[in-house]
Amino acid sequence: MLQIHYFASVREAMGREREQVDLPPDVASVAELIPYLRSRDSAFARMFAEHETLLAAVNQTVAGNERAIADGDEIAFFPPMSGG
Repeated sequence: MLQIHYFASVREAMGREREQVDLPPDVASVAELIPYLRSRDSAFARMFAEHETLLAAVNQTVAGNERAIADGDEIAFFPPMSGG
């Protein structure tokens, strides 16, 4: 099972802070997780349609879409941040 967290405007768009999702056997990366989440949740599909770029973190480390994921991982989605 994955622990998925939503932060900032992503949390607002999703209407929740977190959820648990069973990891399908054919999903092994962030890139494969995103379309899976889009297909099962209209709020997630809208969020990705409305936000050009979203960042992901796996186990509290910012990760690219190619990053492998496994059962038990913690995934977070959040908008791009600016430094200053």
